[in-house]
Amino acid sequence: MISTGDVKKGVIIELDGQLMKVLDWTHIKMARGSAQVRMKLQNVRKGDIVERTFQAGTRWPRARVEQRKAQFLYSDGDAYHFMDSENYEQFAIRAAMLGDDARYLKENTDVFISSHDAEVLGVDLPLTVDLRVTQTDPGFAGDTATGAKKAATVETGLVVQVPLFVNEGDVLRIDTRTGDYVTRVQ
Repeated sequence: MISTGDVKKGVIIELDGQLMKVLDWTHIKMARGSAQVRMKLQNVRKGDIVERTFQAGTRWPRARVEQRKAQFLYSDGDAYHFMDSENYEQFAIRAAMLGDDARYLKENTDVFISSHDAEVLGVDLPLTVDLRVTQTDPGFAGDTATGAKKAATVETGLVVQVPLFVNEGDVLRIDTRTGDYVTRVQ
């Protein structure tokens, strides 16, 4: 069982017979009422997103989710193909199930696949990925006295705000949780 005090992003709970992933949560304390927790939940099978409010101390069964290491191989449009790192089995995941996480996947990226009762629920990305810049405007020294930013498109199509000194061909480390630029690798 998991209670409102143990909830964090990414936890999967069983709610009304459905598996729900916590996308975001906020603790609310009213002046005269009891504390409440407002959660943004995603149905892991259907992809629907709902917002629900619960009294503090509410408990739900935690879904038994198993994780296994896999490697991203390639995508063919509407499916992303992975290989299990232990038994070398290949399997595909629908693009709709990956959502925005697909923007961080390039060939040979190691990920963790989450499954419940042999049904694939999703992919857990590494905290950071290294991606090459394919398009960006040139930045000129002396443009500004503060930390100005410009847009850069990386090899997966993701657009990231980067410092002015980043050029095409540079490899950047990107935080997969926020989509922000971390550092230049090369």
